[in-house]
Amino acid sequence: MSKHKVIYDTDPGVDDAMALVFQALHPDIELLGLTSVFGNATIETTTRNARFLAGRFAPGVPVAQGAAAPLKRAAPEPLAWIHGDNGLGNIAIEASVEAALDSRPAHRFIIDTVRAHPGEVTLIAVGPLTNLALALADDPQIAPLVKQVVIMGGAFGTDAVLGNVTPAAEANILGDPDAADIVFGAPWPVAIVGLDVTQRTIMSHDYLASLRDRGGAAGQFVWDVSRHYEAFHEQSAQLKGIYVHDSSAVTYVLAPHLYTTRTGPVRVLTDGIAVGQTIQKPSTMPVPAPDWDNRPESTVCLDVDVAGMLALYERTICGTL
Repeated sequence: MSKHKVIYDTDPGVDDAMALVFQALHPDIELLGLTSVFGNATIETTTRNARFLAGRFAPGVPVAQGAAAPLKRAAPEPLAWIHGDNGLGNIAIEASVEAALDSRPAHRFIIDTVRAHPGEVTLIAVGPLTNLALALADDPQIAPLVKQVVIMGGAFGTDAVLGNVTPAAEANILGDPDAADIVFGAPWPVAIVGLDVTQRTIMSHDYLASLRDRGGAAGQFVWDVSRHYEAFHEQSAQLKGIYVHDSSAVTYVLAPHLYTTRTGPVRVLTDGIAVGQTIQKPSTMPVPAPDWDNRPESTVCLDVDVAGMLALYERTICGTL
């Protein structure tokens, strides 16, 4: 029996695709569904990509289309210079392998699936958090029925790590800061895997080449899908490799012991020049902070065993678990 029943809320996206392959191949994850959201590309593109990825790597897993725009704002422009014009690094996408589209909107799919498996479902959310906020608005009582919510997003200033789209904000949180503040305030267990650890975790060019050479069809896919993405990292950050964002959230589900964490309520700034900034009041901080004090605690990742994370991904892709 699988240890983790997962709904993967995603805006594929190169790193989203790499994280999907990770989940599909790991024996301790049972994918219950993919829910698409705007973010790295338009909702039409991210939904098509989710259907392609599910059809190729997770046959039979349903895909439900989610939000096309944030709760209160306009949808952001697609990130073609990062993820390619098609969202998947400009690789060829075979329409013939696309999974069927579930008739329900993503937030209803989340609600129905959680209610069908009370206390068992982990939500791994690696895009803007609009679908999760819509699920809470439609059925607030699902929150205590969710096993955990693991989010790739945010930046908390560890070792001076700042945002990646503004000095204050990380892309997924800035994509819908209102939704993120709602999700972090709901009464479900939340773990946040942000830039503090994902930018510390780098898949080098040689590491990716090794996956290509040893990982069969999955390793070749990871290599192919990451070519445009690696070129972006080299141009933007002079990095010979790629930051490991979304797969870090999957790793936290599978191996939380690889992460050093801090607990405390988290708020998201929803206006001003620092909109999208994530700020945690550590549980050890004694001073009153009314805007934080009546909210549930979240777990924020501050450090990571990089070698352990990369080894887990490698063993999964190469089938040596």
